Amino acid sequence: MLKALLKKQLAEVFRNYFFDPKKNRMRSKASIALWFVFFFAVMVGMLGGMFTFFSLSMCEGMILAETDWLYFVIMAGIAIVLGAFGSVFNTYSGLYLAKDNDLLLSMPIPVETIITARLLGVYLMGAMYSATVLIPTIIVYWITAGATFANVFCGIVLFLIVTLIVLLLSCLLGFVVAKISVKLKNKSFITVLLALAFIGAYYFVYFKANDMIRDIIANASVYGMKIKGAAYVLYMFGKIGEGDFAAAAIFFFAALILFALMLFILSRSFLNIAAAGGKAQKSRYTEKRVKKRSVFGALLGKEFARFTSSPNYMLNCGLGVLFIPALGVFLLIKGREIIPVIDMLFAQKPDAFAILVCTALCMVASMNDVAAPSVSLEGKSIWIPRSLPVLPKTVILAKACVQIILNAIPMFFAVICAVITIPSSVFAKILICALPLTFVLFSALFAVFFGVRSPVLSWTNELAPINQRAPGAIALFGGWGVCAAFCGLYVLVGYKIGAEFYMLIWTALFAAVSLILLKWIDAKGADCFESL
Repeated sequence: MLKALLKKQLAEVFRNYFFDPKKNRMRSKASIALWFVFFFAVMVGMLGGMFTFFSLSMCEGMILAETDWLYFVIMAGIAIVLGAFGSVFNTYSGLYLAKDNDLLLSMPIPVETIITARLLGVYLMGAMYSATVLIPTIIVYWITAGATFANVFCGIVLFLIVTLIVLLLSCLLGFVVAKISVKLKNKSFITVLLALAFIGAYYFVYFKANDMIRDIIANASVYGMKIKGAAYVLYMFGKIGEGDFAAAAIFFFAALILFALMLFILSRSFLNIAAAGGKAQKSRYTEKRVKKRSVFGALLGKEFARFTSSPNYMLNCGLGVLFIPALGVFLLIKGREIIPVIDMLFAQKPDAFAILVCTALCMVASMNDVAAPSVSLEGKSIWIPRSLPVLPKTVILAKACVQIILNAIPMFFAVICAVITIPSSVFAKILICALPLTFVLFSALFAVFFGVRSPVLSWTNELAPINQRAPGAIALFGGWGVCAAFCGLYVLVGYKIGAEFYMLIWTALFAAVSLILLKWIDAKGADCFESL
């Protein structure tokens, strides 16, 4: 029974590798094999390769400074953070708030068996993430310092200790996330904020990695003495990797004791946790007035509710909402320093900086392709908007307006920043504002055009229309292609007619194409939507 439950747990984690949500059927054996090859290429090739390079950069310098233990403390710390973060959401959804808890508990299966299967699934996921850091760390050390029985045996024990620590942290953090989750009405924004925090931290560490490595190696002895004096436990933990049997035994048995304690607490509280869905909350009815909205306003509210209720939708199609104002702030802070450099590089092409700024703003706006998958996200419920006494064009325009609003508000802030920064004529400043805002209208209608023409309605997972969709790819890369053409043509020939007239032509072009797309939505677009 334990084997069957563990197999089920792993099948849930790798469900998309076996099942095609876009076509709603099992994948072929060749497709499954290719997906797993891709998975191992990412885990072993990309993550493993990155940490192998990181280990090679640090190991020799640490050994020469006689701070081998510090090398293991740093790398094991990274492994623990990566393993815990990688498995915490699997713990949250697979252990505490699993959708099949009620089903399994209704069967003649011992609770201990269910808990063990859940924990093994969490342990394997955490161990997999930790291994991408620790295996290169240990192997590089063996090659550099020389492999002995002591450091080989203790290296294996270190790996086991780290994976147990990851399991403990995953269960603790997963419990906290589960408790917060059942209290929140809208969990999407928390998920998005956590994902953005992780992405930001990753890129911060990535770009600072070389400086950090050089600083650690140059001051390894100083850092080592400080840590050894202030946190002797970390010093003993790092000694495990060097081959210290006593340290390995102490930490291994301490980890086992903590694991046994966690297992005891979990076995006593699992039924209460599994039964807590957070849905049976007491509520008191309070009479209040409901403001009547127009048909278009109601459809627009529905589209915004769909967007804000899905972390996948927001992260994949709406990140530009943050990047557009960030670009405006960057222009305010660094713009005046960059302008002389650009003017020197493009000495024969006046106002090139204005063209580059407009290009950058439009490219970032293209990252918001909310309208592209909006029709596909209706899925099998497409009959609902089609059956409403509402014109099809109104439904389509509501989907486009979500993207327009999400882009236009931050874009207005960004163009004001650009106008303040760029020294140019009043007419040029007006065009610097008008061109990106007109592009926002064009890109939204362009995205919804392909969304109506090529919808993906037969899906079981919303990631299928969001990620695996032609409309989104065309909207994103097509928008970037238009931006590249705008900038490239100015550099090649457009500068001859002047930046102001050139921006005026492109603003008029975006406006004209937008009018054509609106006419298409009113006629053929409505027919296409009705035929879905």
